[in-house]
Amino acid sequence: MKFKILLIVLILLCFTSCKDEKFTLSKIEGKLIPVTDSLEIDPAFDSIIKPYRDRLNEDMNTVLSYAPETYSKSNGAFNTAIGNLMADIIFEQSKGVFKSRTNFELDGVILNHGGIRSIISKGDITTKTAFEIMPFENSIVVVALKGRQIDSMMQYLARFKRAHPIQGFKLSIDQEYNIVASSVNGKAIDTAKTYYVATNDYLVTGGDNMRFFADNEGEYPLDYKIRNALIDYFKKVDTINPIIDDRFIQI
Repeated sequence: MKFKILLIVLILLCFTSCKDEKFTLSKIEGKLIPVTDSLEIDPAFDSIIKPYRDRLNEDMNTVLSYAPETYSKSNGAFNTAIGNLMADIIFEQSKGVFKSRTNFELDGVILNHGGIRSIISKGDITTKTAFEIMPFENSIVVVALKGRQIDSMMQYLARFKRAHPIQGFKLSIDQEYNIVASSVNGKAIDTAKTYYVATNDYLVTGGDNMRFFADNEGEYPLDYKIRNALIDYFKKVDTINPIIDDRFIQI
């Protein structure tokens, strides 16, 4: 009991002393602490995460398909093989889902050139390849656009002079970047008709200055990530065969 009383008295004296003392900041020092791989791995911790790491590496390195050549988004002025492939994949993987949910037919696809984040190297296509091409969590959204918005989309493509991936649309421009001809599924654009265009959620909100999506007739999120669409497509085909074609050309 006496010990407890003495301990309480010492604690009170300590707090009283602390209150009476005044501290003044005299100096602030900083130093660089480099982060390197020189730290030793904790064997106990590593043994816990190893099964998960091994499973992740196994999944990422699973071979899905094959690329006969190397494909880059820089290989083409107005349409590229890799961009055409991505647009075609989104169309192929989305049209059935969209039709079953709405009973509407998908008319086309537009994506952004900057959204292609890696090449497809010649050789095996793995799950990792899909993550490298599309590291973001962007999902597919189908947007209902009147023909006048499709006209605005064509003007956008001509004005920005980039190989934005498209599918279902054709556009020809002259040397001054004026539109010579444009169509949807081989037919002239009907300004009164509603077209259904698949894109990603980033572009729907005006990303890459695609403001023509703002004045739309409705949006239909498919809850389907771009990356997952790529993976599902690669699983279906033994060998990819993307080509540069005439969907967007300068004459």
